[in-house]
Amino acid sequence: MPLALVSTSHSPLLEHADLDTEVSGELEAAFDEARRFVRDYDPEVVVSFGPDHYNGFFYNLMPAFCIGYGAESIGDYGSQAGRLDVPEDLARGLAEAVIDDGIDLAVSLDMQVDHGAVQPMEILFGDITAKPMVPVFINSVAPPFTPLHRVRRLGEAVGRYLASQDRKVLLIASGGLSHDPPVPRLATATPQQRSMLLGQGGPMTPEARDARQQRVIATAKEFAAGTATIQDLAPDWDRELMQILASGDLSQLDTWTPEEMTRIAGNSSHEVRTWIAAYAALGAAGPYEVRYSYYRPIRELIAGFGLTTVESRATR
Repeated sequence: MPLALVSTSHSPLLEHADLDTEVSGELEAAFDEARRFVRDYDPEVVVSFGPDHYNGFFYNLMPAFCIGYGAESIGDYGSQAGRLDVPEDLARGLAEAVIDDGIDLAVSLDMQVDHGAVQPMEILFGDITAKPMVPVFINSVAPPFTPLHRVRRLGEAVGRYLASQDRKVLLIASGGLSHDPPVPRLATATPQQRSMLLGQGGPMTPEARDARQQRVIATAKEFAAGTATIQDLAPDWDRELMQILASGDLSQLDTWTPEEMTRIAGNSSHEVRTWIAAYAALGAAGPYEVRYSYYRPIRELIAGFGLTTVESRATR
């Protein structure tokens, strides 16, 4: 069956930033457009490509890709917590098909996901269990990163399998675009930070999680005021990426290296891997067309914030 796609930046700061009326109005209009698109498409199931921010995946074992047969949202930054409605038959069939297609990935019977995976579900549907959802994790914060041509091939394998199924599937890509929030890096981590990156010490305490979140909120305020030391946004890079994705020829991205992405667009720009995989999945099902595209660099969110709705031409 044909597929459809919503790709969107996420930000844990959406409920914490003091945005001016023009920006908040623009964002809500973009979200409304995405909601209309999804309502008209009326999917039976969602396949969501998302990152993690050292909440479910750690350096004790960091896969490049992982498909969840079952999943739970941890509820960070006030996002909705609880079990996701994961259709295990579809998740299992998808994982097996992707592996048969030559892409190595991990599977999880109890994937822990954070705001990066569930925020779009909350925005689009109002509830993380409104639709059955298969979560596809793509490592986007923990170097070393797999080359982009492997991300593209992952997406193509996913798309080929989903197109063969008798289910109406909405793809969601969550992450990016250019941004460089204060996430600890292994190369420069303190002993305490290194322990956290390794997932040692068990689940983060509510007090530790709150302190981590408050650091991000404070940095966002400094970034908006021009006093933060984090890397600036890269609007030209963001727009170029969105143009390439819209063109349908994703092979143009194969030469983009992780080092170059970090240098130009920040340490967390690698979240655009979710967009690349989802667009590749849609393209594997046939030619597609971007129906709506929004972009604005928003310093209060530490994000080059983008959103697109895309459909297979066969659905029109």
